[in-house]
Formats: sequence, structure tokens, C-alpha cells
Amino acid sequence: MMARREFIGLCGGLFAAWPYAAEALQSGKLPTIAYLGPTTPALDSYRLPAFMQRLRELGWFQGRSVAIEYRWAEGRDDHLAQIAAEFVHQRVDVIVTSATPPTLAMKRATSTIPIVFVTVGDPVGTGLVASLTRPGGNVTGLWQDETYAAGKRLEMLREIIPNLRRLAIMANGGNPSASLQMHQVQAMTSTLGLEAVTNEIHRTEDISPAFDALRDRVQALYVCNDPLTVTNRAHINTLALGIRLPTMFMGREFAEAGGLISYGPNFADLYRRTAELVDKILRGAKPGDIPVERPTKFDLVVNLTTARALGLTIPNAFLRRADEVID
Repeated sequence: MMARREFIGLCGGLFAAWPYAAEALQSGKLPTIAYLGPTTPALDSYRLPAFMQRLRELGWFQGRSVAIEYRWAEGRDDHLAQIAAEFVHQRVDVIVTSATPPTLAMKRATSTIPIVFVTVGDPVGTGLVASLTRPGGNVTGLWQDETYAAGKRLEMLREIIPNLRRLAIMANGGNPSASLQMHQVQAMTSTLGLEAVTNEIHRTEDISPAFDALRDRVQALYVCNDPLTVTNRAHINTLALGIRLPTMFMGREFAEAGGLISYGPNFADLYRRTAELVDKILRGAKPGDIPVERPTKFDLVVNLTTARALGLTIPNAFLRRADEVID
């Protein structure tokens, strides 16, 4: 996989190529893929190389057989509508999104341009698709069924914190997908004999006060995946470590930024599969006829450095199950 430094350099080349892509689009020479990342180019350096590599394997080369437009929301929702309007005005051929708020913004902006989402929490409940098997309309992609994964994460927390009784669940209350995750985890806690404290945030400024409210109240923190929490992952991990709170996340980027454990879909695999769906659409398939898919590959990442800082001993059996141990 392409290193982050190489990816950032590639992004610079892509940005420089935007005028060319626009000219090609106007002349009708190249189909155009528009990508809206929910966070930042740096975070997508984990993910987009897999998407671009799979496109190349399928015969789509930037500047030769396809043009690609990139935008990033930087964990904010307040300019999603503007970005969506830009893509619609440019009459791009396919829009690729990740996370629920950007996907909803794109769907509100167009009912005709195909939209492929890399991952959302509840595509039916949020109105993105009519059903998983027959999406209808102009949207399809991959979704996260958190019912199974949430239970696995809670079991893992109990495994490494045997006396776990009370935990906090942090989520962006403004994101329907994150709110759904929070309620799913809360429901799971009662079946496992745990008590949950919910903690909603809506913006970066809410994070520090949220941790002040958790001090000495809980034994662990479960953070729901969302562009806001991903963008602020280093800040969240610093605050959690400051009050000696073990953390559980969905994405490996959280563990790499100092979180204790992450367990969730392999995003490189999701982005490869997304490229395959885009390929189908560029070759004539209708998104409404392409069933929404679930992730098939999950990764467990453990940060041993953080465990030591928290005074936790991770069982060897647990470490042997990990796909990656950060030490």
C-alpha cells in the first residue's frame, strides 16, 4: 500500500490536475468521479490508495481514462451542502462518499447522479436507500451492521477489565449514524449486565467538557465512529489517558493515535470494494439495482504502549487474536 508521504504528494498532483479534469469533463472526454472525504487528506492516506489501486486494476487511470475530483469536510457538516452543490454543478458521473452526513448531503443535492457510500450506519433508516437488497434511486454502497460488532467490543472490554461495571458511550448527537451506534451499544450493555452513561457531543468544543463530566464516574469509554470523533481522535485519546480511562473504538486510526483498542471493518478492503461498485456504474449499471453490502473483513488493533500507561495487563490470548499490536 502507498505510504502516507507518497499519498500526500499524489494529492498535490491531483489538486494540480483539477483544471485538466474540469476541461476534460467539459469536452466530454473523460468520466469524472467525485470523492467527498468526511475528515482530512491525512486520514484518507490510510484508505484512498486502496481505492485508486483497485480502479487502476479495473482499467481506470487518473487523467487517462477517468478524472477524479477530491474534497474533504474536515470533520464538519456546515459546508457539506456547498460541496454537494459544486459536484452537481460540475455534472460529475459518480459521487463517492464516506460516513452518513456527507452521504445525506449528496442525496439531498441530487437524485440523478449515482452515489456510492463507502460506509454508513443505517442506510434504510436514514432514507438513503429503500432496502438493502433493492436500494432503488441513485444510491448504494457498503454499510456497518453495528449490532454484531458492538457486542464484540463490549465483550473485549470485559475481557481486559474483569471488574468492568460502568462505562461511558460518547457519540456525535448530530449524526444519525453515530446516534444509532450509541443506542445499539447502550442496549447491549444491559444484556451484558453493564451500566452505561451516554455522552453526546456536537462540535470539537464539547469534547473537553465531556471528559470533565466523566472523571471518576466510569471505568471505560466506548467512542462511536463519526467524522467529528475521528478528526479529534488525538485530542480524545489525550483526555482519556489524562483521567486513566481505557478506550474502545471502531477504526484502527484511533488506536494508532493512542487509543487502547479498536475493532472494526478493514477500511482498505471497503475502499477496494467501493472501487468495484464505481466500476460497475461507470460501465452502465444502475446504483438502485446494486445491493448494499456488509463488510467482510474486521481488524483488531491493540496499543500496548497505552495499556502500560493505564497500568493494564492485556492477556496473551487476547494479543494473539489481534491483527496488529502497537508497541
